[in-house]
Amino acid sequence: MERPATGVTYQRFPRVKIRELKDDYAKFELRDTDASMANALRRVMIAEVPTVAIDLVEIESNSSVLNDEFIAHRLGLIPLTSSGAMGMRFSRDCDACDGDGSCEHCSVEFHLAARATDSGQTLEVTSTKDLRSTDPKVCPVDQAREYQQALGNIDPYDADPQGDHRGILIVKLRRGQELRLRAIARKGIGKDHAKWSPAATVTFMYEPDIRINEELMETLTLEEKTSWVESSPTKVFDIDPNTQQVVVSDPEAYTYDDEVIKKAEAMGKPGLIEINAKEDSFVFTVETTGALTAYELIMNAITVLRQKLDAVRLQDDDADLGELGAHL
Repeated sequence: MERPATGVTYQRFPRVKIRELKDDYAKFELRDTDASMANALRRVMIAEVPTVAIDLVEIESNSSVLNDEFIAHRLGLIPLTSSGAMGMRFSRDCDACDGDGSCEHCSVEFHLAARATDSGQTLEVTSTKDLRSTDPKVCPVDQAREYQQALGNIDPYDADPQGDHRGILIVKLRRGQELRLRAIARKGIGKDHAKWSPAATVTFMYEPDIRINEELMETLTLEEKTSWVESSPTKVFDIDPNTQQVVVSDPEAYTYDDEVIKKAEAMGKPGLIEINAKEDSFVFTVETTGALTAYELIMNAITVLRQKLDAVRLQDDDADLGELGAHL
């Protein structure tokens, strides 16, 4: 591996600034790094942060209109609370079981038993009232409030601010139809199957650097300024009602479409606006499925990325030692 010259370092110290943080949503700035690191973090959040999802389904009885494989697929896509997934073992690496059954170190068992008896009403089988976990820490995300109550973090007598949760619909049953099954949830990553991905969406954009040539802008009439501002497909610019000057109201709404630049050239005012992407500054938007909170997703992604970089560093050191040994 090629080494930097003595005294030269490529090390950078990225900075993160949280703009908005909710349970399932986060928006933050990543500065003083490059696109390779930003994209690596995005890809890790989507595909390599582990969660728990149903992976094995044993159908005992199914007289519904949906076949066994369809129901098993729907169960696998139900997001499960996965705060403890980082501490679990992958079933393929677990030495406490054969990987085919339930094990406290690598899996969680679920049960479902539903039968429709009312002839005049369709029974909705949902993740909230019918899918039961043997571990209260790993349950469908719509049962997360019950999980928090089990931990003692929520008073069971407090009203739920989110209201009544219907849950995720699994199947509908008519009179005489029945569904009974046993399911095993295991740890996995989104790279293996999308059901293990904790991210609903993760995006980042270059932070735009927008500079208005004030001298040229002052040569425009109010009507021309208004026409120029309206040429932007997104509301990036506005006109101050007091000074009648064009101001940048929302720089992050800019989509790099170049419409305002083309408009300025069409008006005979090239150079009216200069827009460049800051190549070391990125704005991330993260939405989760509920399996992890947005904060947990970001922190776990950083942990996984550091582990991968440490593995690369160790391999590099071993390779260098091998080259050195060949010359001895």
